[in-house]
Amino acid sequence: MIRDRERLMAQLRALHDTIRRAVVEQAESKSFEALAAVEEDDAQGGDTIFAIDRVSEERLVAFFEREIAPERPLVLVAEGLHDIGYGPGSLILPRGTREDAAEIRVLVDPIDGTRPYMYQKRSAWILTGVAPNRGRDTRLGDIELALQTEIPLIKQHLSDELWAIRGQGMCAERFNRLVGERAPISLHPSRATSLSQGFASISRFFPGARADLAAMDDEIAQAALGPAERGKAQCFEDQYICTGGQLYELIAGHDRFLADLRPLVEPLLARRGLPLGACCHPYDLASMLIADEAGVILTDGRGNPLDAPLTIAADVSWAGFANDAIRAQIEPLLTDALHRRALI
Repeated sequence: MIRDRERLMAQLRALHDTIRRAVVEQAESKSFEALAAVEEDDAQGGDTIFAIDRVSEERLVAFFEREIAPERPLVLVAEGLHDIGYGPGSLILPRGTREDAAEIRVLVDPIDGTRPYMYQKRSAWILTGVAPNRGRDTRLGDIELALQTEIPLIKQHLSDELWAIRGQGMCAERFNRLVGERAPISLHPSRATSLSQGFASISRFFPGARADLAAMDDEIAQAALGPAERGKAQCFEDQYICTGGQLYELIAGHDRFLADLRPLVEPLLARRGLPLGACCHPYDLASMLIADEAGVILTDGRGNPLDAPLTIAADVSWAGFANDAIRAQIEPLLTDALHRRALI
């Protein structure tokens, strides 16, 4: 077990505050074009790095080196470290410490949802998960504390902060950046037992297999809800290009079912001679403990518990269900759709 978890959580919340403030200030002072400039394509298997990502990455390393590493040696695993001179994808602090002497491994996505945020379409999120150091065998399932902090649009004065320590439930606050005040909020997953008139989506963010993913989405909705009535909508979708944001939507009761199956459709693409494009990575799920503590049911899309190594390169599929009733109704339909395409 990680020692003095409450102190570590307070330190990480301070880091998130620093990153949130810095990113909002950059968004207020620079154009869309400047924020969206491509800085690097992460050579170690991470995502494309945009100019706005640099704002958080530089503060990330400095904070851990100054505030946390002197108290507890750590391995920092984060997207973008390789491209600012560290890596591949990880940094051991204090400098010169052996990896096996580190007390914790910290998985961070400094800005999850860069693409919609840099065009000021939707909030981004800062995601952090901390696990005891089990070397290269450390996994998402080992994370004992996690937090995620909303980076609001510049026209938005409220943003949410969520955190959890394993076995202690989830906490949430709403921050007013105009007056600097915080207030507790109550969030819980939907208690609906059907997708009817609710939000449910299979992610299809980028070109490649969108037609296949959409076909599975339609099949599941039609099997769950029956034939649509003319002029009526049965359920809705929301393609939020941000895994942390998607988890928040499940936690807050806005979405009832979400799945990101992109790694599973690689065989379909291979048959067409196409490569697999951008996928969800473990750092995108750094805060999954919060969803778990809130009562969201998370799987790997195949029906197994969601888990993955704490690396930047692994491709991860996942599915989230608001409650047991939704899972019982939707998971067999999802499994059938994947089986019929020989994807599991």
